[in-house]
Amino acid sequence: MEKTAKTKTKKINSATLEGFEAQKVEVESSFTKGLPGFAIVGLGSQAIQESKERIKSALLNNDFEFPPLKITINLAPADLPKSGSQLDLPIALSILYHKKNIDLSEYLVLGELGLDGSLKDTNSIFPIILSLKPKKVIIPLQSAEKVSKIPGVEVYAFSHIKEFEDFEPKKVENNGFNYSHIKIDGKKYYYLENFELDFKDVLGQNQAKEAALISAAGFHNILFEGSPGVGKSMIIGRMRYILPPMSLEEILEVEKYNSLEGKEVTFKPARPFRAPHYSSTKAAIFGGGSRGAKIGEIAFANKGMLFFDELPHFQKDVLENLRLPLQDRKVLISRVNSKIEYETDILFAAAMNPCPCGNLLSTNKECRCTDLEIRRYKNRISEPLYDRIEIYLQMTEDYSKDTVSSKKMFEQILTVFEMQKGEFNANLPENYQFDIENGAYEILKKAIGNFGLSKRSEFNLLKVAKTVANINKRNKIQKEDLLKALQFRRR
Repeated sequence: MEKTAKTKTKKINSATLEGFEAQKVEVESSFTKGLPGFAIVGLGSQAIQESKERIKSALLNNDFEFPPLKITINLAPADLPKSGSQLDLPIALSILYHKKNIDLSEYLVLGELGLDGSLKDTNSIFPIILSLKPKKVIIPLQSAEKVSKIPGVEVYAFSHIKEFEDFEPKKVENNGFNYSHIKIDGKKYYYLENFELDFKDVLGQNQAKEAALISAAGFHNILFEGSPGVGKSMIIGRMRYILPPMSLEEILEVEKYNSLEGKEVTFKPARPFRAPHYSSTKAAIFGGGSRGAKIGEIAFANKGMLFFDELPHFQKDVLENLRLPLQDRKVLISRVNSKIEYETDILFAAAMNPCPCGNLLSTNKECRCTDLEIRRYKNRISEPLYDRIEIYLQMTEDYSKDTVSSKKMFEQILTVFEMQKGEFNANLPENYQFDIENGAYEILKKAIGNFGLSKRSEFNLLKVAKTVANINKRNKIQKEDLLKALQFRRR
């Protein structure tokens, strides 16, 4: 009976991104006698297929043996599509160590190979490790500085394939954060103390600045309506610099999306601010599209602000599809072969004119719109969407010279953040029991009757009132807090 060729196999742990989350991949290698060849199976993308040439060149250019055997690399599970050049290194090591008894089973191995054998960072390495949180990783030295900030992950970094000849891994020390912070129940929350755009540049508009303060402190959605030039965008643009501090987990989550977008990972505790143009498509805002589950603006704004200027000019399907992310704080993208869900914990801010020409509320310019044109313009925004915006203010021209600095407003926000125990009043659960004095409760009952408030509107009103109370250094909602919240409610 004829003997079959013996097969020698190795297994190395790696991973790929599926949408926004990582999936583990086991790199299996088989070396059999026969006509020399090199095949990669297991639904690898074009970049993975091209890795054969990178790996072969990297090994041969550094005087390593490339086995004259039939080499088969299987990426398991075989039915999961894989993409990304981060699989270069585990495939190369499975070939390099095919005759060596080196156990890499406790490591997650990621890295792209250059033709000269150098190891390179990729946009997917950081989000993969952040998603999987493995105990130990082998990665390029270029990736080590950012990955070492992920708690609970031991980082072993290499700069060149030559360093794997004698496998002597050296642990990279974890890098801390040197930013200002406050501690709440033993947990650190970091923040920046520079205000690139300062509220002291905004003259007058005290009511709008108060609305911005309440919105930023409690993470309440906000809408300014007013004629062009009254300061709507100016105020919202400055809100981004007074947003509350960030936990380490939030900073890492923001940087995960920055890495996927190809941005530099800086780990600054600055909440994201996204302001897409009103011509943006539904796929650009929410993700998805014909080429799969791509990330949209609302995902990049997670833990920060999403600003829609000229709100009624956005496409109708974009405006209507905002309702669920604002309510449930998540988006689900469904495709035939995949379902991707991601978080949308955002502060939604918007600005709009009161009519098509913009002059309806102006005190020195005449409006030239008809009643029908004004109704059509405003009807582009549905009542359910309005219902999810907790703070609303009509702005008119203000020629006073009153100012307030962003530093002073941020100090108030820090106080509110500590009172909220690092959470936001906007995210309170629906069964939350508000501490409300009798006088405020009587006003609430009258408001429900007079304005026909829905349960959602009532809940939103109380959340804003709680933030107002916190700004006044109270936890119990008093009459003046509820009246202030009613003042910023759309009628």
